Amino acid sequence: MNDVILSRIAEALTWTGRYVERADATGRILDAYLHRLLEDPWRDEDVACRSLYAILGVDAGDTRVDMQQVLDQLAFDALSTCSIEGALGAARLNARSAREAVSSEMWECLNSTWHALADQRMAARRTGPYAYLELVRRRAALFFGLADSTMSRDDSWRFVVLGRSLERVDMTVRLLSVRVLDAPHAPDWPTLLSASGADEAYARVYGGFGDTARVAEFLIMDREFPRSVLHALTTAEECLAALGRPRQDPARRPIGRMRTRLEYQDSTALEDVLPSLLGELQTSCMASAEAVAEKFFPYQGPVEWAQEGA
Repeated sequence: MNDVILSRIAEALTWTGRYVERADATGRILDAYLHRLLEDPWRDEDVACRSLYAILGVDAGDTRVDMQQVLDQLAFDALSTCSIEGALGAARLNARSAREAVSSEMWECLNSTWHALADQRMAARRTGPYAYLELVRRRAALFFGLADSTMSRDDSWRFVVLGRSLERVDMTVRLLSVRVLDAPHAPDWPTLLSASGADEAYARVYGGFGDTARVAEFLIMDREFPRSVLHALTTAEECLAALGRPRQDPARRPIGRMRTRLEYQDSTALEDVLPSLLGELQTSCMASAEAVAEKFFPYQGPVEWAQEGA
């Protein structure tokens, strides 16, 4: 029974990291698109909304889509973990399931954020969603900062960071995939940089703003930027190694293989291999996540956590 409890705590911590990162990334993407629409009022709102849906894998349907519909579905829907509110609600439930493993400050951060969302949501309908999205970004940063500053560097911390790293790779790959497909609704490079939280870091490295395919190189292969694919893969592999997974372990092998490939990828040939590379990255992260679940969360049948007061 003790092993089952431990496996469930590990699972809860991993998904807490994933859901908080998902809410953060979704908030950044929505904020970037909203600002682009404000800066360019002639931009087709339906096209921009379809781009957002494509990034997050949501079917836009055949009817015209506006930004309010997107916000209702991707920000304010408490029942879907693809939305900001749903992801933060799921993160809160998972953190509550692992209260003995997370610090009280981390729990208070998630709990207070969840309770603040209702007021922010009502305000967003009157004055716009910018304060709502800023709250999400700031609280996500606070949560992970508290994880780094208030948790021992033990297995509990590693599962949180592992979940965050896998989700970060997935969201970055989704952004780049829509751009690489060059679909009519694809975001431009500056929007993509802003949606990744990388616009200022990119400008410091290259002395300009993202208007070329060099953005893809930065977001995938930069070793120093914490939101790059290579940095996230390296962090995930370090967590799995510290959790005792050997190189040939099904959870670590796909991550290590892609990390090694990016380490030695010729940047001049990146544009030619980018479509296949992005597909392989997504497949590898899915394979690693499934292997992690099979190895660390091997329980039989569903278990409901006791519902406690907030």
